[in-house]
Amino acid sequence: MISREQLHAAADELDLADRPVLVHASLRSFGAPVAGDTLLDTLLSLGATVLVPSFSEPQFGVAAPPSARPLRNGIDYANPPATAPRDEPYTVDCGLVNDHLGVFPKVVLARPDVARGRHPLNSFAAVGPLAAGLVESQRPTNVYEPIRELAARDGRILLIGVGLNRMTAIHLAEQQSGRRLFVRWARDAEGATVTAEVGSCSEGFPRLTPTLRPLAATRWVGSSVWQAFPARETLAAATAAIAADQSVTHCADPVCRSCADAMAGGPLDFAGSARR
Repeated sequence: MISREQLHAAADELDLADRPVLVHASLRSFGAPVAGDTLLDTLLSLGATVLVPSFSEPQFGVAAPPSARPLRNGIDYANPPATAPRDEPYTVDCGLVNDHLGVFPKVVLARPDVARGRHPLNSFAAVGPLAAGLVESQRPTNVYEPIRELAARDGRILLIGVGLNRMTAIHLAEQQSGRRLFVRWARDAEGATVTAEVGSCSEGFPRLTPTLRPLAATRWVGSSVWQAFPARETLAAATAAIAADQSVTHCADPVCRSCADAMAGGPLDFAGSARR
C-alpha cells in the first residue's frame, strides 16, 4: 500500500509545491494500490495546480473535408485514424476523454472546479489556484498555449511511471523548432467543420533522453519512478535539439508517415507552400 505520506514526501522533494505541474501518470506503475483522487489531493495539498492532457480526438474528430486536405499532414486520407464521432460538438463540460490517457485525467475532469480548454480534440484540463489561467487561452488553432503558460509560470512537467513518449510538451518544442503542426477536423457549435492543430507521433521522443535527463529530478515511490522537469528549460533544450537534428524524434518505424511529414516541416497547402 502506498501511503499519502509517501506521495507527499516525493512531491515536496521534487519542488512541486505552489507550482503549476503538468502530470502524465500511470497509476499501475506504483506496484500497489493508489487512488487517483489520493494522488490529486496530495498535489493540491501542496498548493500545486495540476494540469493534464484531456484529449478527445476519437470522440469528436470528423473526416477531412474533400476540399481541404493538405499534403504532408501526417495522415493517409484513404485510411484515416479511427474515430467515433458524436452527434453533438465538443464542450468543456462534456466529461469525455480518450481512454488511452489512463485514469488520472478522468479523475481531474471529475472535479467540480476543473477548468478545461476549448480545443475539441486535444484539450488540457486543470485543477488548482492557477487552473483558469493555464487553459483559458487554448483554442483549436492554439493547442499548446497551456504548456506555454506552464513554462511562463515556472512550472514543472511530472512523469509518474511513464517515459518521454508521453511528454506532450515536446510537441510544443517541435513547433518552436520550426515545424508546423498537423491539422485535423471537428465540428463547432453550429455544426460547421473547423480545423484544429494537433501533434505528431511521440514514440521517438525517448531519443531526446541524453538531452533532457540532466534536467530531471528523480524520486521513487514504491516501484514508480517520478521525474520532474522544469518546463521552461526542458522546452528550450528540446527545441534546440530538434532544430539541430530533425531526425532525433523519429520513432522506430522507418516508414512512419507522421514522423516523416513532421521532419519535413509539416503540412503544405495546395500550392505546395508551407501552411501558416
